[in-house]
Amino acid sequence: MTTSDGVLRLRGTTLGAGRPQVCVPIVARTPDAAADAARALPAGAADVVELRLDHLTGSAREPALVRTAVAAVRAALPTDVPLLATFRSAREGGAQAADDAAYRAVLDAVTAGAAGPDGPHGADAVDVELATPGVADLVSHAQAAGLAVVVSHHDFAGTPSAAEIVAVLRRQRDAGADVCKVAVMPRDPDDVLALLTATRAFARDADRPVVTVAMGGLGLVTRLAGGVFGSAMTFGSVGPASAPGQVDAAALREVLALLHDAG
Repeated sequence: MTTSDGVLRLRGTTLGAGRPQVCVPIVARTPDAAADAARALPAGAADVVELRLDHLTGSAREPALVRTAVAAVRAALPTDVPLLATFRSAREGGAQAADDAAYRAVLDAVTAGAAGPDGPHGADAVDVELATPGVADLVSHAQAAGLAVVVSHHDFAGTPSAAEIVAVLRRQRDAGADVCKVAVMPRDPDDVLALLTATRAFARDADRPVVTVAMGGLGLVTRLAGGVFGSAMTFGSVGPASAPGQVDAAALREVLALLHDAG
């Protein structure tokens, strides 16, 4: 992993330069099922794979299960595809309840299993929610273990103003994020414009990649064209989607090629 001039490199993937990278989430209830899903990904479908740990049955109570799942998926992926480990809390739309102690235990399990940026057994990056108590300490701890950190914020209730979104992204940067991520739920086209305006404003002067998404059908344009405004990564599904509005990864790649390569 190297970072310079707003660019983050994870294995064979670069965030923050060129067209947006496609992240494919894996949603499975067991480590074996997650590994099977990773093996079944079509070649070239994913620039990044996100393992959604909150969908693993019992993961909030069993840190060992987290380590097993991460190792199994890492072993199933091509060596050049980075793995992002995410436990999305219920407060931010996740599939499983976890109090702050359980959430930290999951992050500790991911961090303990990290084998460095080129290691064969661990994740390459971990998602840490901005609302987590002691977020800056969690970020620095994960980075010390060799992980890149996505600091995230998800709002399923609505969309803040563009200025408020920029303020959230700046708080993520100040917490030490390698990647700043915000996802919102738009209620009308003005909300979509607010997200894109904030993305452009932050990305224009940012020294690290930013990822923004407006969820649901109304926000689809942000998944397809967010890169035009500075978003470094978008999410596409191969099988079950992990959030409202995700589209098929192959179709997403066709649109990205049209937007970013045709000219």
